[in-house]
Amino acid sequence: MIIAVYRFGAHLPTPGIDVQAAQQFANGPQSGALQFINLFSGGALTQLAIFALGIMPYITSSIIMQLLTVVIPKLEAWSKEGEAGYKKITQWTRYLTVVLALLQSTGLAFLFHNGQIRDGAGQPIDLIPDFNAPRVGLVVLSLTAGTALIMWLGELITQRGIGNGMSILI
Repeated sequence: MIIAVYRFGAHLPTPGIDVQAAQQFANGPQSGALQFINLFSGGALTQLAIFALGIMPYITSSIIMQLLTVVIPKLEAWSKEGEAGYKKITQWTRYLTVVLALLQSTGLAFLFHNGQIRDGAGQPIDLIPDFNAPRVGLVVLSLTAGTALIMWLGELITQRGIGNGMSILI
C-alpha cells in the first residue's frame, strides 16, 4: 500500500504547473544528469509531480548530519547515547530535510519558469504560467510537502520491519 501511495505521488502533478507543458518536457530528450536525478525521484522529476524532489533532500541531510557528528561535540555525544541520541539525530535530520526541500523546491520553481527547460526542438518551455509569489509559494510548498510525505513513507516502511524504507523507495 505504501509503495502504491509513492507511485501515485510520483504521477500527481504539482499544483501551479502547466500540465501540458510538463508533458511536453517529459516527452523530450533529457541529459545524463537529469536522468540520474530523475532516478532518485522515481521518475517524478520529469513528470513534475509532487514527489519531484524524491529522497534526495533526505539523503543529503543524512550525509550532512553524519559529517557534523564528527565536528560538533553535542552531536557526537548524542551518537554515543544509544537509542535516545539516535532519535535526537533523526529528528534533526528531518528538520534539515525540510529546509533542504524548501531550498531545492524554490530553485526548481525558478528553473521551471526562467526558460532553462527546453522541449525536444530546443525551444524554452515555461512550466509555471502567471509567475507570481502565491503561485511560486504553492509550487514550493507542494514539493516540500511531497518530500516530507516521502520521508514519512520511508520511515513507515522501516518501522514495519520490511527493510530500509528509503532504499525501498529508490
